[in-house]
Amino acid sequence: MKRLLPVTIFTLVLMVIGTSIALASEIQDSGTDLVAGAQLYDKWYAVLGLPAPQGDMPIWSRQSTNTRSGTETWRCSECHGWDYKGVNGAYASGSHYTGFPSLILATADMTEEDIVAHLKGENDSAHDFSSYLDENAMGQVATFLKEGLIDDSEYIDSISLKVINGDLEHGNELYDSTCAECHGEDGMKIIFRTEGVDETLGDVANRDPFRFLHRTRFGVAGTEMPLGYDLGWTPADGRDVLMYAQTLARGKASEEITGAGEGSGPSELIGGATNLWTGILTGIGAFLATFGSALLFLTVLVLIGVLIVTALRRRN
Repeated sequence: MKRLLPVTIFTLVLMVIGTSIALASEIQDSGTDLVAGAQLYDKWYAVLGLPAPQGDMPIWSRQSTNTRSGTETWRCSECHGWDYKGVNGAYASGSHYTGFPSLILATADMTEEDIVAHLKGENDSAHDFSSYLDENAMGQVATFLKEGLIDDSEYIDSISLKVINGDLEHGNELYDSTCAECHGEDGMKIIFRTEGVDETLGDVANRDPFRFLHRTRFGVAGTEMPLGYDLGWTPADGRDVLMYAQTLARGKASEEITGAGEGSGPSELIGGATNLWTGILTGIGAFLATFGSALLFLTVLVLIGVLIVTALRRRN
């Protein structure tokens, strides 16, 4: 019986190793898929490196209030809004109004498999993206819609579009440590091109705070930048950064402008770290994401050795 003890312990620990590694891998993949899905929601063809679709998305003909056409009609964000509420949110009126549904409500009782089926056009042939998105990409969108949607109405006043109960000083600190290197202290170092209009970061934060929060959390499709999600920012952290950004300069840009973006995104940035500290954090995050499972495995191996040695000593 004593001889079987080390073998039993070894077997049990191996089972723990397998379960732990599988769980860690699942969590890592889930986070990666969520961010990818959020960027696909923003502009899927930019993420996938595909040419923008020609003509209007088929379902666009079911509405007549939003007069945009072509490429923009293929973006999830244009139909359902940056607050994910469609007709029940920020796009309930104005030039973006379409009458298309809230995804927060529509996906509440759906599984990820149901969402993928809808993206394949199984419920509505006019909503078929299977010619553009592969199974993996559709699964990532589904993961985002099930795990990543946040109701920002507790952070943003729907009438004034100003931040509710934010911490301006905290937002200033986060902005200076993570955002200022690329956007500038005044938010005017990068200019956004939105429907033919040049905008500073302060303009975006005030005019479209929901878009600001989405991209602060998950990045801009096709652009390298630090992600609040990867930095461990909470929704309240993003709110605080937004509150500070709403105090930044608006209108005519300074002479420090480095370039203008295309569509509704900024000019492409090179690299994901913006300063020494964010560089260190980004490096640590990448290291843990890549080698986390291996480190876990080595740690448990040490534990196995300790348990086996302890069992053998007791036996003797």
